[in-house]
Amino acid sequence: MADTSEAPVKDEARDEGYALDRKEVAQILYAVDREDREQLIALMEPLHAADIADLLEQVNTFDRMRLIRLYGQEFDGDILSELDETLREEVIGILSPQVLAEAVRELDSDDVVDLIEDLDEEQQGAILGALPESERLAVQQSLTYPEFSAGRLMQREVVMAPEHWSVGEAIDFMRSAENLPEQFYHFVLVDPKLRPVANVTLGRIMSSRRDVTLKSIAEESFHTIPVDEYEGEVAYAFNQYHLISAPVVDENGRLVGVITIDDAMAVLDEENEEDILRLAGVDGESRLSDKVVDTVKRRIPWLAVNLVTAVMASLVIAQFEEAIATVVALAVLMPIVASMGGNAGTQSLTVAVRALATKDLTGANLWRVIRREGIVGLVNGVAFAVVMGIVGIIWFGSPALGGVIATAMVINLVVAGLAGIIIPVVLDKVGVDPALASGAFVTTVTDVVGFFAFLGLAVVVLL
Repeated sequence: MADTSEAPVKDEARDEGYALDRKEVAQILYAVDREDREQLIALMEPLHAADIADLLEQVNTFDRMRLIRLYGQEFDGDILSELDETLREEVIGILSPQVLAEAVRELDSDDVVDLIEDLDEEQQGAILGALPESERLAVQQSLTYPEFSAGRLMQREVVMAPEHWSVGEAIDFMRSAENLPEQFYHFVLVDPKLRPVANVTLGRIMSSRRDVTLKSIAEESFHTIPVDEYEGEVAYAFNQYHLISAPVVDENGRLVGVITIDDAMAVLDEENEEDILRLAGVDGESRLSDKVVDTVKRRIPWLAVNLVTAVMASLVIAQFEEAIATVVALAVLMPIVASMGGNAGTQSLTVAVRALATKDLTGANLWRVIRREGIVGLVNGVAFAVVMGIVGIIWFGSPALGGVIATAMVINLVVAGLAGIIIPVVLDKVGVDPALASGAFVTTVTDVVGFFAFLGLAVVVLL
């Protein structure tokens, strides 16, 4: 029987998955209050850089400053990489020049670029000045590429080899090289003009005989990334083709860097987060650590748009004031029609925006998807029409009123399903982010159609 006396146990310092718990944070802040540096280091040492970044984001500005200064030379460059962009400038301002210099020297060039691209010139200069000349030139070159491009995302540290090398030559090179990246997945094979021609995984190299040529064990699937490619397209390629790393090439096809899966997936995660925020009418850059003024500035424009759409819906209602005054039940029931349409439109809209982002919704299947959403809206509309028809009859004792709300329900749910697909597609075609603008348009359509259908039918049937 296996000895289980030393089996791993759940870390008591964690109460929700991998998140820091309140007890852990309290112990660290207590060490800061006592200015007990040894205890602070002992508590922080087991933590991953991402956990420390989370800690710095959770505490207030005063505690954050005291913690960073007490932690001192132990501050790791990876913490800056993991830190929320809105706090990086503040944290860099707290770090002493010596600590900052030591921290950034440990980072790969892509992490340094990500770190400094949003900082002011003074702080950029402080970080660049801490780097060796060769690394500084590499970072400065990356900063010349367009924002959100592959050139900003790539790291300049590339392990490459001539395509005629053997496995033995590759192994000897790795053993003798002094500046290999800490983590890499492929040897990039290049021709005499430094144009990448293939990737060879480390696993294939280590499992092959020394006399085997690298070209003979290269991966069958090979993709290069243009240096000016939009980072969202890069992330899509990694996800679509299951890439681990991919070489980046300039306009002449020459190797200039490499993008690894961790950076590509970080972009994919950011894009998904932005879509979620924008669907709710919140700026994609919003963070919990934002100041009140910044948060208000980002949210108020879309609240204003929603106000305009609400006024438009109210104008429709105003056209039927006499009908509402005559049949009070209309005022009770009409929010139900609009609300159901809004929810149905949001469901269809969310699916459409996600499908556009993943390129699953294209011209080839657009009409099939539109037809499907129309049928789904019809089926759902009929189902809820039966329910609301019965409610109208039982509640208000009026079969005619039940028929009116049932018919309006069918109309609005069909329109909502179609609008949820068509509006984001049209916005995408004209170059407007569908995640950002679709919600307001879909809400307007479902409100206006819902109120107009319900109240218009009521005037015709009941009055």
